[in-house]
Amino acid sequence: MDKHIKGALLVCLAATMWGFDGIALTPRLFNLHVPFVVFILHLLPLILMSVIFGREEIKNIRKLDKNDLFFFFCVALFGGSLGTLSIVKALFLVNFKHLTVVTLLQKLQPIFAILLARILLKEKLKKDYLFWGFLALLGGYFLTFEFNIPEVVEGDNLLAASLYSLLAAFSFGSATVFGKRVLKAASFRTALYVRYLMTTCIMFVIVAFTSGFGDFSQATAGNWLIFVIIALTTGSGAILLYYFGLRYITAKVATMCELCFPISSVIFDYFINGNVLSPVQIASAILMIISIIKISRLK
Repeated sequence: MDKHIKGALLVCLAATMWGFDGIALTPRLFNLHVPFVVFILHLLPLILMSVIFGREEIKNIRKLDKNDLFFFFCVALFGGSLGTLSIVKALFLVNFKHLTVVTLLQKLQPIFAILLARILLKEKLKKDYLFWGFLALLGGYFLTFEFNIPEVVEGDNLLAASLYSLLAAFSFGSATVFGKRVLKAASFRTALYVRYLMTTCIMFVIVAFTSGFGDFSQATAGNWLIFVIIALTTGSGAILLYYFGLRYITAKVATMCELCFPISSVIFDYFINGNVLSPVQIASAILMIISIIKISRLK
């Protein structure tokens, strides 16, 4: 199999796993504080990886220079911490009612990813980007609010969830570009280990200064089961596939492959939760996805 096709398929598989996570797994942790959830979602895989190959990766980390460590920190800060905090918060806010909208909005990340790829990776950008970028944002607006003006409605957290989704889009888009940069200096396994190590440290500090660690005693057996499932599959497992595939494709192609995330989310949300988008939302989602595909194909 051609390495570019292999890389694209692996990223698509990882994105589909994230789609299942966002609809069926993470929302079931809503009874816990968001920082604690993100902390545990990184701590458990880190412990597992440390047992399997941690000693070897510590040696590899010592070989990295300061610039490499800085970009690893950026991946952990934006992708691991800020991005995950934002999307988990958004999923918790909608209480299973607008999960598809939240996951679709997050996929505006190519707009941010390609801008940063232009700045940091020197990937060329065509003027058509502005046109398709505007259409993508327009589709995102109608997907969320249809023909209504954004407003805060008591008992409806859609506006706040949408803003958190956009923050997640920016954060994950940034992490895509930084992730491509770090793979020039380290293997995908090292990138995975350092990402989880740094994110766990960042989240430990955030939890300590926000919600605290009382959720250790509040978490139910069902919560811990979901934590373990995510840690072994849609968490570190999916990111391992993602980084392995990212070695063979550009940041722009990766963002296109990641559209499997919202597409699978729509399907999973229908079969698991019975949620269906309105005709206006479906049309808006199609416009947004087409625009993002066009953006990702710009050379």
